[in-house]
Amino acid sequence: MPVYTVLEPLRYGGSLGERADHVIFLRDGFSWTAFLFTPLWLVCQRLWISLVVYSIAMVAVQFGLRMAGIDIGGQLLIGILIGLLFGLEATNLRRWAMTRRGAWRELGTVVAADRDEAEQRFFDAWVAGEVAAPAPPTATAESIIRPQPPRDVLGLFPEPGGRR
Repeated sequence: MPVYTVLEPLRYGGSLGERADHVIFLRDGFSWTAFLFTPLWLVCQRLWISLVVYSIAMVAVQFGLRMAGIDIGGQLLIGILIGLLFGLEATNLRRWAMTRRGAWRELGTVVAADRDEAEQRFFDAWVAGEVAAPAPPTATAESIIRPQPPRDVLGLFPEPGGRR
């Protein structure tokens, strides 16, 4: 059964119904368009960082293969394998980019036969209060990085004096 990741935009607040209108479901699975048309798919999805990394990696790989004396068949095979990787990871790239930008947050995952069933299962659990939206991060740099008191211990032993 397919797995769907549920994402909610942070900019829409309000009631449960208003927030539900903007929730999206990303289906995990192979993307044929990302496999066949990787650069075009990255542009259409506005995944600019991934496009730059893909372009640099493809130029470097092709240059390396030519310098190694690999024929055109080997180069084509490597290109197909890289496209296959993008086809398999397309949904993860989209989810990463959406949450990295800070405009979306992940609410959970749903396993269902199709999108309609996934929506039904998720919203039933959401209305019942079984799905809690994660709280926005409130930690500051000062609360995360605390100076540690100096220890008299060197190495892996927790107490001075060595093993017991």
